[in-house]
Amino acid sequence: MEKRHRLDQLGRTVTFDFPPLRIISLVPSQTELLVDLGLADRVVGITRFCVHPKAWCEHVPKIGGTKKFDFRIIDELRPDLIIGNKEENYEVGINKLSEKYPVWLSDIADWKSSLQMIRDLGDLTGERQRANGLIAKIQQAFENLKAFPRRRVIYLIWKNPWMVAGQNTFVNTMLSKVGLENCVSTERYPELTVDEITKLEPEIILLSSEPYPFRERHRQELQSALPDARIIFVDGEMFSWYGSRLLRAANYFASMSQLIES
Repeated sequence: MEKRHRLDQLGRTVTFDFPPLRIISLVPSQTELLVDLGLADRVVGITRFCVHPKAWCEHVPKIGGTKKFDFRIIDELRPDLIIGNKEENYEVGINKLSEKYPVWLSDIADWKSSLQMIRDLGDLTGERQRANGLIAKIQQAFENLKAFPRRRVIYLIWKNPWMVAGQNTFVNTMLSKVGLENCVSTERYPELTVDEITKLEPEIILLSSEPYPFRERHRQELQSALPDARIIFVDGEMFSWYGSRLLRAANYFASMSQLIES
């Protein structure tokens, strides 16, 4: 094996044995990507939130959650590369892992950084050709996607307090990608009251399936305050998962267009 040095998306130099044969993934969407790059047999550990592909994930050792690692299990798995993300993982845990293992972190808030992450993971694992092929398919799928009518939307991710996806988030990138206008001008994930949501005058409110499990009672609560808004349940993975999920997202948005246009 040879030693390789690569920058991650935070600009940190990561030194690792190439090709890595024992990979741990700390992020659900990047776990799915590794499998889609043909690396299932090299992934030795994932989080309990990694759910795709379902049958495969059920049999892979779990190293805890995205924000609470089980360091004992990680040590037993002897990884030669750990893949994480700045936002989805926690700094203290990442720093502790970095003392013993090469840890490569993504940092994604837009379309460009998502595709670059796919390219980088292909390079890190020796699957550059597959990664480039996947990127080409994703780009083509979105080029063929008909943009939604321009509608003012709010994308809700949490309740008690109500939290929304604002600017400088991957969700906002996906909204823009399909032609929707985010009513929220604040960056990241601000908390809003129902009165504040009402004043933004959204035409459409999207209730994400994750991380909060919105139900019909939540829709009714909002509908009573915003009787003229259309409130739609959406698959959060399609708006917030970067990586190979983007290929599936294009088909999802195509099927969703009728709800937006009506």
